[in-house]
Amino acid sequence: MKIGQPSDPPVSGSSPLPAVQPRTAQSPSTTANAAATKSNQSAGVAVTVSTLARTLEAANRGETADVDMEKVSAVRTAIEQGTYVVDPQAIADKLLANAQELLDRTRN
Repeated sequence: MKIGQPSDPPVSGSSPLPAVQPRTAQSPSTTANAAATKSNQSAGVAVTVSTLARTLEAANRGETADVDMEKVSAVRTAIEQGTYVVDPQAIADKLLANAQELLDRTRN
């Protein structure tokens, strides 16, 4: 269905349905040969996978970096108790370092 196109007309219950033609039985070897031929035809296509796609695939397989749950728990507790201190200088330094890294990547 295309966007902006009218949908198919509604089907009324009184119109007869066309007869369904039975499929002819194929031997397993015929089906396997047809599948092998089809896969051989598309074997010559070059595919390039981006690093983002590789990263997403690794995340789906569970190959991501481990999370230090002790540190997460300590930060969560400090936030709940109101004792967590934010260092704005450290945040600013890391933001500038990340921005510089991104600029270096786009220049190369």
